[in-house]
Amino acid sequence: MENAMERQQTAAAAAPARTNFRWKIAFLIFLISFVAYMDRVNLSVATPVIMQEFGFTKIDMGFIQTCFFAGYALMQVPGGMLAEKLGLRRTGALAILWWSIFTALTAFAKGKVSFAAVRLLFGMGEGPVFPALGAATFSWFNTREKGKASSSILMGTFFGPVVGPAITVALMAAMGWHAVFIIFGLVGIVLAWVWHKYAHDNPAHSPYVNEAEYAHITEGRAAASEKKSVAPWSKFLRSSQFWAVGIQFMVVDYIMYVFLAWLPLYLTEVHNLSLKAMGIWASFPWIALMAMVFVAGYISDKMANGKNSERQYTMRTFTAMAGVAVTSIGLYVAAHTPSAEMNIFWMTVSLGALGFSMSASWATVISLGGKYTGSVSGWMNLWGNIGGVLAPIVTAYFVTNYGWNDAFIATSLFGIVAIVAWIFVKPGKALTPNE
Repeated sequence: MENAMERQQTAAAAAPARTNFRWKIAFLIFLISFVAYMDRVNLSVATPVIMQEFGFTKIDMGFIQTCFFAGYALMQVPGGMLAEKLGLRRTGALAILWWSIFTALTAFAKGKVSFAAVRLLFGMGEGPVFPALGAATFSWFNTREKGKASSSILMGTFFGPVVGPAITVALMAAMGWHAVFIIFGLVGIVLAWVWHKYAHDNPAHSPYVNEAEYAHITEGRAAASEKKSVAPWSKFLRSSQFWAVGIQFMVVDYIMYVFLAWLPLYLTEVHNLSLKAMGIWASFPWIALMAMVFVAGYISDKMANGKNSERQYTMRTFTAMAGVAVTSIGLYVAAHTPSAEMNIFWMTVSLGALGFSMSASWATVISLGGKYTGSVSGWMNLWGNIGGVLAPIVTAYFVTNYGWNDAFIATSLFGIVAIVAWIFVKPGKALTPNE
């Protein structure tokens, strides 16, 4: 008996320790989403210089920015289908390479038409990236880790607006606005190569993943088929869950893009902050958003590892609804707060709370979509970018005709739509349970 126990202990000691390469993939996902959002911010920061050099009006720049969102939204669903048909490795690498080339070509645009064309093609290139990253979170992580894995995408997207302006301004001061786009383009090309080298479609094919880690990744999951397949769109489009997850994300992204597009101008116009002070204070809401995304992912995974793991889905619905509710309340209070310091406080509470809804959304596309996560995430991101297109236009209308306070009040009331939509999302019920 003792000999048998000793042999078991010896065998256990001889077994190689589980690799943790999947967390390097999570960091790579963070880097890609970070650079993607940096590439969006750099044009906004360079706008005053570009407007002066080319004689563009605000309407011209608005049109150029809209071209990006049009191309980006256009490629969301096709991008998700590509991720499933070609695999997340090739789709991600090609998309990053494509968007990076057109980021660099922005430096060589010579007029409104060429700027618009380059940004349209840049948006189309970036479109498939997030569906590919969503597919990677499904393929590379244990079902109990998808909260933290999804947070990798969101942490990168929200870190971009925190540091992007400072980096862009520093590069512009040292080398001019043209160099900003060339440098970011080159960084993206390197990332495309890194993604193709390390992010295999199936972790089993990665030389950096041992059997113990692969067994952990696939624990509790049906054996994955090597055959690439296209999502059953006719079935999806008849599902109230499918429409609900898209509609709620349209509202969530709408609110986020109101902050991204208008908070700096609001702080300078209403609270008379200098550009330097605005750059500091405007970063606080985004730092809070990053923190809450991390907390939400941690809580989600903690519940997934608990005795009653099914509670994570109920909690996901609750935290998403509560997050939007606090976001709306925070915006409403901020609209009625004359003090600059207290206004920033409530803006920070508002955007920070949105992190719970963001985290729940990206974790939910994995549980709803399964092997079709690419298509479901593409669908959700399509709706999100409809919100992104509407946010600057609708907010500008309210500010022009009714003032800043009413613009933020209207935005806060829009949150009711997302709260109602989450009733129908049902994150614990897969869209294709038998596949």
